[in-house]
Amino acid sequence: MSILMHAAASPAGGAALGQVAVATAAATAVTVTMLWLAIGHRSGRIRGIGRLAAYGERVSGLPGWAVVPSAIVGVSLLIALFGMYWDISLHIDNGRDAGPLANPAHYLILFGLFGVLFAAVAAIALPQGAVGRTGVRIAPGWFAPTGGIVLLLCAGFALTGFPLDDVWHRLFGQDVTLWGPTHLMLIGGASLATIGALVLTSEGLTARGSDGPRRAPTAVQRRTQRLRTALLAGGLLVALSTLQGEFDFGVPQFRLLFHPVLIALAASVALVVARISLGRGGALAAVASFLVMRGLIALLVGPMLGQTMPHFPLYAAEALVVELVAWRIGRDRPLVLGAVSGLGIGTVGLAAEWGWTHVFMPLAWPPHVMAEAFAVGTIAAAAGGVLGGWIGAAVTPSVPLPRRAGRAALAGFAVVLAAVAWTLPIGAGDGTRAVVTLRELTGGPQRTVQATARLDPAGAADGADWFVQTSWQGGGSVIEPLREVSPGVWRTTAPMPVHGDWKSELRLHTGHDITGVPVYFPADPAIPAPAVAAPDRFERTFVLDKQLLQREQKGGVPGWLQTSAYLAVLAIALAMAAALAWALGRLRRVSSADSGEDDGRFSRQPSMRARSRSASAASSS
Repeated sequence: MSILMHAAASPAGGAALGQVAVATAAATAVTVTMLWLAIGHRSGRIRGIGRLAAYGERVSGLPGWAVVPSAIVGVSLLIALFGMYWDISLHIDNGRDAGPLANPAHYLILFGLFGVLFAAVAAIALPQGAVGRTGVRIAPGWFAPTGGIVLLLCAGFALTGFPLDDVWHRLFGQDVTLWGPTHLMLIGGASLATIGALVLTSEGLTARGSDGPRRAPTAVQRRTQRLRTALLAGGLLVALSTLQGEFDFGVPQFRLLFHPVLIALAASVALVVARISLGRGGALAAVASFLVMRGLIALLVGPMLGQTMPHFPLYAAEALVVELVAWRIGRDRPLVLGAVSGLGIGTVGLAAEWGWTHVFMPLAWPPHVMAEAFAVGTIAAAAGGVLGGWIGAAVTPSVPLPRRAGRAALAGFAVVLAAVAWTLPIGAGDGTRAVVTLRELTGGPQRTVQATARLDPAGAADGADWFVQTSWQGGGSVIEPLREVSPGVWRTTAPMPVHGDWKSELRLHTGHDITGVPVYFPADPAIPAPAVAAPDRFERTFVLDKQLLQREQKGGVPGWLQTSAYLAVLAIALAMAAALAWALGRLRRVSSADSGEDDGRFSRQPSMRARSRSASAASSS
């Protein structure tokens, strides 16, 4: 029997209480074990962790509290990323699972997120002395690096999404969308952990130069450090690109315009950070690592595991744009570099991605959508580039920042939110009807058909952003465009399954409206929902597409309850963003102070060198 239950037999309103209890007990045991290891290391009873950190320091030339947790973060996020894409493909191909413990991909996601938590605990527990002036005082004589605090917050933010996700399902049913609020907590926490690792690495590099005499890093160590930073920058690009997941699988529930805007945002932030932190070739190195990671995951999920393969953008043109702009402007003006790079990404970069969608992506961008995509995408990319310039300079102390850079970054963040909000409103159309005729291609229990739809009004699909046949959750997925055979008459181009657990519909997206007409849906007693039969000929009205793709959502939920839930998740997310801004600002302020611009607002933690001088003075006296 498959580990994944069919949708008709799977719960739709939250996991079974037994599975919740097991998951809670396991999470508690893992957390307690981490704390036991940390306390054991701090007390000197457990020496293995210290030896691992010392080995990492010898190999890398960086403090062990920086290099070991950063490596753990990289491996953990890669495992979680694979689990996430596998999980999405399983839900698209097979439907709901029987609970959090019934889906093998969930174990990989949890392993990765707890790995980030372990990295945070290690970064906080490992230091036995000073960690540089960015250290946060935990107890007398115990300072934790700011990057460790960021990782702890990111892991907590992401892991909180798991129990909240179950609560959300119990209250509102399953919102089968990557952009569900609790899903965004899981993705957002993991994504921001890459910035935490960059902060930690920056602190390690700074501490290496300020805590007393050290051997200069060898050529191998310098190359290895550049490779680590390139992988982290590529990881940031991967992390920001996960928000495009619905488009990667061809089942987006938002306007097509959202896709180029998300691509422009991810490229402008991550590639500008990469170019500033790595120098010449940094953006290209980040894209190379992105393509390797995403390519391997696509091969694992698709051909090797036999699930729907996730696609991905190319980002090559965007990287070239950033490199060319940096060649002209340099990285000493990071905000200008980011803004100008964003202008190029929103135009040249998106033009290249338009071509890539016609080669590789499941839903190609039609030419008519590009005018608005260039306009909104350029604004979003310029704002994202300013954010990327601020982040990149914050984790690269040698790069100067103007005094009011924080305000510019805040303004950029506000513009990013506005650009995203512009793409979100969705309409239900004006009651377009379709007379659908089915021609049987395969009979019997494995019935497949070719559908011909005559639309009323006939021009309802003219200039559509997409008009596709979508079949899913029957053991695979089929997403193919319809072909117009005569005015107002459209025909499917691939066999449409209308049997078993398959769900099949015709999806139409024009302007702000995203609608669909069901062709075949099985009965789902867990919701409950009746079957939608597929007779040889029928007439139906296009309805809001969300009613079909998210038929598991509960109806009749009080509006105040849903609004309160969304606001609660939003408040948590904004608090997380504020904490990240605090960490980056703190890192930058201390770097400025070390350059002679001390404003007295950071911790007065003495450096190792200062302690050594004090001890020498005391002994000589």
